[in-house]
Amino acid sequence: MTTLIGMLGLNILTVTGIDQVRRGLLIETHSTGKVKALHEALSEVEAIKVRAFRQPTLSDRIALRHGKRLDMAETNPPTYRFVREELGVLVDFLGDTLLEGGNNVIGIRGMPRVGKTEAAIAACVYANKRWILLSSTIIRQTLRTELLADESVNSVFLIDGITSTTRGNEAHWSLLEKTLQVPKPKIIEHPDIFIRDGRLEVDFDFMIEIRHHEDDVIRIEDIAMSFSAFDMS
Repeated sequence: MTTLIGMLGLNILTVTGIDQVRRGLLIETHSTGKVKALHEALSEVEAIKVRAFRQPTLSDRIALRHGKRLDMAETNPPTYRFVREELGVLVDFLGDTLLEGGNNVIGIRGMPRVGKTEAAIAACVYANKRWILLSSTIIRQTLRTELLADESVNSVFLIDGITSTTRGNEAHWSLLEKTLQVPKPKIIEHPDIFIRDGRLEVDFDFMIEIRHHEDDVIRIEDIAMSFSAFDMS
């Protein structure tokens, strides 16, 4: 296959084993004719089974970078699942998503001390974005009621659903309502509790679930709803 790719003058950018059962390639070319010729040739080789042949998506690039496909549930909104040891993959995925900009609203589910806040902040750093805490318990309790004039520039807004729900006053919720309309990315931890509160309607673009282990169950009823029970993640 590599000989054929070389004869066609295609540039192989990445070759990676994915999930120990597949081989993925990222190929660069400016000729659609050569791409079609490669696809047709590979389809005739019995020893090769082409699983996908397309322009790379963000998920494809993450899989090629880490050798593992993202675990995504076909739900509404789509839900991506990670375990704690995959936080590096999650940071890359979130960071690349934040680099795309836009008005993405991302929910992060997970039990305490699983790495939610760390992953969100690390993704902002990876994407070279300012992270603005509107509500949080990292280091100290944060409940913002206003933004500075320049805080909407190149920023990602981070919201802790439990802190806002249990501690937020009218001014805080007014700020959240305004911020959700700003065309900048938003990351909301404990989204189910935030939605259950009912004060604001939120359309999430996708959800992220983080577990210590694959068989862990995320039970929001087991998450203590008090400030003293929180930690930085």
